[in-house]
Amino acid sequence: MKNTIKLVVFFITLFAFLLLNQNFSNASTPVTDEESLNNAVSSADYGATITLQNDITVTKPIVIAKELIIDGNGHTITGSSEWTSTSGNQTMFTAQFSDAKLTLKNIKLKNGPKYGVQSYDGATVILDNVSITGFNYGGVLANGGNIEVRNLHLGYNGTGANNGIEIDKGASATNNPSLVMNGVLTSDSAENIVRPAENGHLTEFTVTNTPNTTNKVVITSDKVVLTDASDNVLSETTIPGQITANTDVKKVIVTLIANNKTNKITVDSGKTITEDFLKTHITLEENYLIDGFYTDANFSTKFNFNDPLNTDTTIYAKISKIETPAPEEQPETTVPEKDETPKTGVDNYLGLATLTLLISGIAIFSMKKMLNKD
Repeated sequence: MKNTIKLVVFFITLFAFLLLNQNFSNASTPVTDEESLNNAVSSADYGATITLQNDITVTKPIVIAKELIIDGNGHTITGSSEWTSTSGNQTMFTAQFSDAKLTLKNIKLKNGPKYGVQSYDGATVILDNVSITGFNYGGVLANGGNIEVRNLHLGYNGTGANNGIEIDKGASATNNPSLVMNGVLTSDSAENIVRPAENGHLTEFTVTNTPNTTNKVVITSDKVVLTDASDNVLSETTIPGQITANTDVKKVIVTLIANNKTNKITVDSGKTITEDFLKTHITLEENYLIDGFYTDANFSTKFNFNDPLNTDTTIYAKISKIETPAPEEQPETTVPEKDETPKTGVDNYLGLATLTLLISGIAIFSMKKMLNKD
């Protein structure tokens, strides 16, 4: 009996130790400056969370080779103008190799000589409520690694041209890069929000959109395209000819022109579209209607909605004004002029007096005649 009790106590103690140890290892480690951030990254257990307590300025890259969550708690990490490279790496945050999984959340990254964050050769970076701006090479680099966008805002990144998310594969990388859209992606610039690199090392990449994502990154015949929730094109970048883009659904771009206003929409390649679908992407002014869809600006050939779309297509909407018939003219009627002369009552009294005298005269004449007969 005693041995049974001891065994039970042992297992209860072991369970409590393991539970407390797990809670301790997953506890958030607060950091206040660059030194405490680097120390926390080095000493943190696998899967631990590091939480910023205030804004931080960093002077060199931060490299992560394990699973780690960095919660900015709404704060900003700014790259110093006095930057020290590490083995040629000048990116602010780098998750490297397949064991690395870095989640950045509730944080702003600002200013740096190259990229804000990169996933290198099999590593995964998850961006959740992250803002990145002011980096000379680009905001995000998928360098043979995996990027998952949950909530990302890109300011202007790059010199000369914007470079939001660059998809690339370094000469030493063995894995192909991938991009997963699982939320919202916004940008201050419509230029190169997602851009495949042209350095010759990148030969293929993969794009995936989860069912719940708001924005989508889709592939057309020769472009990588960012859309909004209604499939309107927000940004498009040409894919270099030697690169293969892997995706679940191929798209084509429909360029819809109505009253000199152009709207680009992505639709599934090989599918047909309907008039009602196009009408949802046109805003009409009052007293105007859609009078057909055509393949040319002169409205001479109607668009055939039975034909599947296999290539990018331009469609022209003919907009006509609703002509309201003029009201029928009514014959003129003559209205008697109103006597505007003020009525004083004198004319009425004069007529009454005349009538009274006439009646009185007749009465007197009649009475005299009757008396003469008597």
